[in-house]
Formats: sequence, structure tokens, C-alpha cells
Amino acid sequence: MKPLSVVVAQSNSKTAEMLAKSLYNHFRVVHLADSLDELRQAIPRHRADVAIVDLELATLYEVQQFKREFSATTIVCTHRLADEKMWMDALAAGASDCCYSSDVRAIVLAASHTKPLSHSHAA
Repeated sequence: MKPLSVVVAQSNSKTAEMLAKSLYNHFRVVHLADSLDELRQAIPRHRADVAIVDLELATLYEVQQFKREFSATTIVCTHRLADEKMWMDALAAGASDCCYSSDVRAIVLAASHTKPLSHSHAA
């Protein structure tokens, strides 16, 4: 699973650091982006295969824009209160999954697949 490069953009810096620390065990490179502007620059700079985006930082419209702009990048949305509606909306916006911010296992699984996962991995 190590060949992927990941960029993490979370609204809470402690959550971002915790998530990045956990993801280092699974992916080749993990970068943090503090804002959507940083994320937009980090994806091509680091040739990110995956962008993990907090839905408290980005709107679903912005997720859709990122997917259009970086079509080869898998987008995994996170939220501290992810639910079924949020999961469906995130997939409709182009994300591969929507997971709880604290669910590293689900995030790793979503990041490792290029097609949407079954609902059992989401909210």
C-alpha cells in the first residue's frame, strides 16, 4: 500500500496531525495542507494520488471543483459527524468515500481504492 502520496487538509490542526501520523504507516508520503489554497497547490506539487479533505474546511461544491481540476486524484472526504446523507452527497460530488475524521482504517481503505467503496466503510 506504500506507493501512494497523500495530502491531508483538515479544519482542526490536531486532527490533521493525528491523521497524518497514522497515515505515515500506510503511505509513501503524507503532506499537510492548512487551507484549500494550500491543498490546491500541494496536489500537483507533491503529485498527490489522494487528497483527504475535511467537509468542515471545504463545501461539497469545492470538492466537486477539486475533482474536476484534479481528476486523477482520489478524494476522500472526512467529517467528525459523517452520516449517510453526507456520504451520499460526497460521492455525488466526486469523492470516493466520506469517513469519520477519526476512522483511520476507513480512510486508508478509501484512499487505497479508485472506485467508491460500499456504504459499510462510510458513516
